[in-house]
Amino acid sequence: MTIAVEEPRRRGLVSLSVYLFEQLMPDPFVIAIALTVFVALLAALLAPHGTPEIILSSWYAGIFNILGFAFQMILILVTGHVLAHAPPVQRGLKAIVALAKTPAQAVVLTFLLAALASWLNWGFGLVIGALLAREVAKRMRLDFAWLVAAAYSGWVIWASGISGSIALAQATHGNALNIVEKLTGNLIGFDQTIFAPVNVIPTLLIVIAVPIAFLAIRPAEADLIAFTPTDEAPAASGTGKRDGSIAQRLEQSMIGSLLIAAAGAAYLVMTWSKTGVSLDINAMIFLFLIFGLALHGTPVAYVAAMRNAAKQTGSMMLQYPIYGGIMGIMTSTGLAEVISKYFVAFSTTHSLPFWSYIASLFITFLVPSGGGHWAVQGPFVIPAAVSLHASIPATTLAVAMGEDVANMLQPFWALPVVAMAGIGIQRVLGYTTVTFLVAGVINGAALLLLA
Repeated sequence: MTIAVEEPRRRGLVSLSVYLFEQLMPDPFVIAIALTVFVALLAALLAPHGTPEIILSSWYAGIFNILGFAFQMILILVTGHVLAHAPPVQRGLKAIVALAKTPAQAVVLTFLLAALASWLNWGFGLVIGALLAREVAKRMRLDFAWLVAAAYSGWVIWASGISGSIALAQATHGNALNIVEKLTGNLIGFDQTIFAPVNVIPTLLIVIAVPIAFLAIRPAEADLIAFTPTDEAPAASGTGKRDGSIAQRLEQSMIGSLLIAAAGAAYLVMTWSKTGVSLDINAMIFLFLIFGLALHGTPVAYVAAMRNAAKQTGSMMLQYPIYGGIMGIMTSTGLAEVISKYFVAFSTTHSLPFWSYIASLFITFLVPSGGGHWAVQGPFVIPAAVSLHASIPATTLAVAMGEDVANMLQPFWALPVVAMAGIGIQRVLGYTTVTFLVAGVINGAALLLLA
């Protein structure tokens, strides 16, 4: 009886998600353009320095000021993608998937592995989740959308992990998006963000609660839609060189890759032995680069995997400069300060992180990218935190948490996952709505009780 009542509701929720995200919401690049126009109009109407000259000049400067950060984010995605496709990682995934004997075990295992991978590197997590779902679907009969949704739900903690662009930017000296350093002169290390109780506790609770929720919404046998994806064609690693030629032997020799990986590892050991282990954006990229080189073995194999990964970056290359322009308008015209005063008006020292989180949930639907999102929201929530003497690390985390949770309903990042898995997005979004609700409540409560 419970299934009969709840299943139509779930189908209605899926239909609503499809309508909102596929029928009403245009391409994210179109949204970025519309948001630019909206912010420019707000600056002209409300900002103290909102003259046409300042708006246009700050927009132009912002587009190019963010390029360094944009390329760093692209490298985080592609190095994670390449590492996920390394042969030893692929073999490890198949061995782990073989441990699951039932659909329930498979869904829990898929979520946990995707969550761990996402916490380490968000690009790695996206790819691992899709690959795990494909491997499981080859081995047992279960609802494939349910499984893929569990894999994508593992991504719900990516911005709270060590590759989260918002936390990394605030820990990196001189970064274009280190708004905290620009306002206060201080860096926020991972000890104040990623490894702080206000982040660790809700992350652990989400990792426990979400798989339980997925077991509770397992589709009935009558509604199960099984799907076995076709095998992916392996990435071509040949370069057209004649067999036995010097060029081919150099390309297929492991010596070059291992030399770079060993030199990179030596540098990190040398540096961290003097300064202690510390992670910023460059260190994260470097770690995944040297691991990927070592695990792929030959330079030509790594190049082929990198070429395949680069296909996923087109939207990022388009959108990041636009969001940089938005940030330039907000900061140079004084619009960020104006919006900050509104936040201060209805927030308190204690409640500001929570309200920043609520705002982040909505902003993510317009700006589905951690770095681009921070470029829009950071310039007004951090000044508000300084004015109210609220916790700057907690306010920073609140924006990242909102990005995490809202991505379960925002299809921008789900699209590459379902494409790699080989399934449509419609039913997947219906299941990830549950993840949105569970993680949303946990994060909101943590910000109210622990911040």
